[in-house]
Amino acid sequence: MIEVKVKKKSNQYFTQDTEDAIVLYNNTTDYDEKDRIYRTRIHYAFFKLTENIIHTFKFYYTEVDNISDLQHEVITFLLSKIHLFNPEKGAKAYSYFGTIAKRYLIITNTKNYKKRVDKAPIEEIESNENFSYSIEEGSAQDKLSNFLDEYVLYCTKNIFTLFPKENDAQIADAILELFRKRESIDIFNKKALYIYIREIIDAKTPKITKIADKLYTIFKQHYFFYLENGYTDFHH
Repeated sequence: MIEVKVKKKSNQYFTQDTEDAIVLYNNTTDYDEKDRIYRTRIHYAFFKLTENIIHTFKFYYTEVDNISDLQHEVITFLLSKIHLFNPEKGAKAYSYFGTIAKRYLIITNTKNYKKRVDKAPIEEIESNENFSYSIEEGSAQDKLSNFLDEYVLYCTKNIFTLFPKENDAQIADAILELFRKRESIDIFNKKALYIYIREIIDAKTPKITKIADKLYTIFKQHYFFYLENGYTDFHH
């Protein structure tokens, strides 16, 4: 059994100076000065932020050639959104850009799991709009499979809201991995499932059970809604 111990990453690389530099970058119209500010005071923070998020939450499913290319893609995305940061709204830069990076990676990662989930537009990545999809017609098995796709996508996109503690979110993501790979995993007994989860995240059985129970409660509530109404609405 492979045990992976994940230590909490420090965010000291993303300091108040980084946030001040972002504000200065946004308020500067000289492109040479913007380039200097970004290179000397912002890039490293974006680099470490995306590196930590990718490896802490194992966003390894990507259409690019390697993880370095994925990281460059996310950094480029953050830079394209840097002008939207406004400290007057109360958000700290570390939290603001961390959330954008996570949502971008979650949507991209989930899309690549199934090869059928369309890449969400940037408006959806940056907003908290209701998450609601209809289930297409088909067999009962197809409908359950479609529901599971939507369920996993919803839980993955909102994992930090559903499980605010970082370790809880990691365990929940490990459990959701079983759903993502359900078509290729030949496991039928409970003990084997726990072993499989522990190969992804180092956690005790009672903790895994607690997180699994919460995920099941979410599943049951929304699946009953789906059965009664014929569509999913994860914010009803």
